[in-house]
Amino acid sequence: MLEEFKKFAMRGNVLDLAVGVIIGASFTGIVNSLVNDIIMPPIGLALGGVDFSNFFVVIKGDHAVDTLAAAKAAKAVTINYGLFINAVINFVIVAFALFLLIRQINKLVANKPAEAPAATPEDVLLLREIRDSLKAR
Repeated sequence: MLEEFKKFAMRGNVLDLAVGVIIGASFTGIVNSLVNDIIMPPIGLALGGVDFSNFFVVIKGDHAVDTLAAAKAAKAVTINYGLFINAVINFVIVAFALFLLIRQINKLVANKPAEAPAATPEDVLLLREIRDSLKAR
């Protein structure tokens, strides 16, 4: 019976994991859009109209290219640190949202106060009295 319960519990964990992965993938799309379409444009504007996705360094190839798309078209080897900045901002937003979600779930599933221990049965009390009287002899 215990083995059947363990198998059932394991199925529940796998199902929870699958739901988490699916929601996480959907959530990532939303966060990517939030960062790329809502957050980064005002930050770029505040920095003088700069597009973070076009921050890159050409390692090998034509150094005169202005955009990342042009560098890729010219098959230049680049370090795309602007895209890395976008990815870090995505990660921070996802981590913060998951932190808030898990904190709320933990509040909802708070440990209930421990119940008072059950009363000791009469036969156990009687056996304790007999033991104590035998020790006293």
